[in-house]
Amino acid sequence: MISQQEFYAAKLTYEIDAADIALALSQGDASILLVDARSAEAFADESIPGAINRPHRLMTAESCADLPRDVTLVAFCDGIGCNASTKGALRLSQLGFTVKELQGGLDWWKRDGYATTRGAGCGKEMCDVC
Repeated sequence: MISQQEFYAAKLTYEIDAADIALALSQGDASILLVDARSAEAFADESIPGAINRPHRLMTAESCADLPRDVTLVAFCDGIGCNASTKGALRLSQLGFTVKELQGGLDWWKRDGYATTRGAGCGKEMCDVC
């Protein structure tokens, strides 16, 4: 059995919150990349500035080949009522990436007062999804 400290340390290995992401982005931290795991349509409607789109249903070795392997990918979706971020994080980790999941997703990001962007492309050149 693990201790409480070990449990919480392990949990933080796999989760991150909006405040930590906002701080990292404001400091120019290039060690994270936000991955919106929702559909291309949802991403185009609204997302987090700087995020790229990889719908979890379409994640394959080929569709993710251009993603960097020297950063932590932070998967997110709409929020607590959506599990696209969990499915995306699982798939990205199965593909060998280092991944965290954004707690509360886009919903909590906005509730914390952080800006969003609208009308973005998916972030992948020559995308056939969006």
